Amino acid sequence: MQQNSTNKFAVIVAGGSGKRMKSELPKQFIKLADQPVLMHTLRAFYEFDRKLEIIIVLHADYFDLWKSICEEHSCSVPHRVIKGGATRFYSVKNGLEGIDYDNGLVAIHDAVRPLVNIGTIKRCFESAIKYGNAIPAITPDDSVRVNLPDGNKPADRKNIYLIQTPQIFSLAAIRKAYLQDYKTGFTDDATVFEASGGKINIVEGDVLNIKLTTPIDIRFAEAVIKNTNYAN
Repeated sequence: MQQNSTNKFAVIVAGGSGKRMKSELPKQFIKLADQPVLMHTLRAFYEFDRKLEIIIVLHADYFDLWKSICEEHSCSVPHRVIKGGATRFYSVKNGLEGIDYDNGLVAIHDAVRPLVNIGTIKRCFESAIKYGNAIPAITPDDSVRVNLPDGNKPADRKNIYLIQTPQIFSLAAIRKAYLQDYKTGFTDDATVFEASGGKINIVEGDVLNIKLTTPIDIRFAEAVIKNTNYAN
């Protein structure tokens, strides 16, 4: 468990749809090893630190569904639910505004990364305490090529990062970054933070911390849950 006097928060962004998952049900609610994806994600942060203040950002249309899911699965993890925005940018902004403190560290995490483990969360918080932010990433195992106007060329994969979440920031700094106007180039919280003048601190991620996007991702995640102690 993470033990530190710094105020710590987690904003879990759960506003995705089921289009690429080929599901009518948004992917954060799809069953994964008998539990909804979002339930696995929520529990990972709770098990990391039971004093962590957790906020789930959810489309208002799914408030009642999530409430019924929590009742069905007897969810006892303390958390608050906040209405999401039109895009991820505005959902995160709403989540940050829902924190009733001015200082601390906040982890912003994709709800559909349910395999995030305690080690990754701990490593990111510890690095953010030292450097003000922590962005988990892994390097690709495959060969990488860059597409250019006149063709393509190989790139050194050691210089390529595949970015993950949770992305952890000083609460004051990331709130300030989210005062910017939305830009299409804001693909994650790190790009928002960087655009406000912040310097990104890369931290070792975890190859199992995948974002569930397609049906095969669900099958992979189920295999991980059944065959490994992925929470540690």
